Amino acid sequence: MKNNEQDGLRQAVRDRYGATARAATAGEGADCCAPSSAGGCCAPVPIQSILLGYSEAETAAVPEGANLGLGCGNPQAIAALKPGETVLDLGSGAGFDCFLASRQVGETGRVIGVDMTPEMLTKARSNAEAHAEAVGHRNVEFRLGEIENLPLADGSVDVIISNCVINLSPDKARVFAEAFRVLKPGGRLAISDVVATAELPDDLRSDLSLYTGCMAGAARIDVLEQMLEGAGFEQVRVSPKEESRDFIRDWAPGTPVTDYLVSASIEANKPG
Repeated sequence: MKNNEQDGLRQAVRDRYGATARAATAGEGADCCAPSSAGGCCAPVPIQSILLGYSEAETAAVPEGANLGLGCGNPQAIAALKPGETVLDLGSGAGFDCFLASRQVGETGRVIGVDMTPEMLTKARSNAEAHAEAVGHRNVEFRLGEIENLPLADGSVDVIISNCVINLSPDKARVFAEAFRVLKPGGRLAISDVVATAELPDDLRSDLSLYTGCMAGAARIDVLEQMLEGAGFEQVRVSPKEESRDFIRDWAPGTPVTDYLVSASIEANKPG
């Protein structure tokens, strides 16, 4: 894919999620999950989040407006975060997963969210103030940047999490190379994302609304495994969740996306 094509896709993604953040700030979309290609809403955020694997306690623990229901799983469930760790969230949005990670790593830990959408960053930073008041300390920060070019130093984080974002990147190999770079030796990757179980037909792959809706950009499982291993990761594990087809179907009603797509947990380790 040429650079101008990649830039065009990034801008389309930025536009869509900028609009989502603006609508949520205005109170017009904070109670809906990710908009479908038809412009609809699939479920209220708390219900959607529980379907994705979050508990009611988790959905209640974050500031109001942090949970926009834009994920496809719960990376916290596989990250096994420990007090004192430094965590990076790729595509942190309004900060939902960052605030949950903050509670797990505690006051001695640190959480960094990176997002390329200025509107999301503004919303996340506002939510961070409410979070700091609730937990009594500040250990979360948000940085503007692309996940293909992370604004972090080499070997600076213990764990990388991400929720339904890497599928949106037009250069996933670069994302994994950057993730490997910023992880400390022995660091780990814990991701929830949409993956392809079969090659998508051209008409679905070329649908921009399906791309920005976290579907058409999904990579095949074997390709993801090759990219992770090519970046230097070991103990690569991609675990599809067949039950996720039920909610993915609601993202693009009337299309056969669930014949090709599923949510999965993606885990890998940087050699120590």
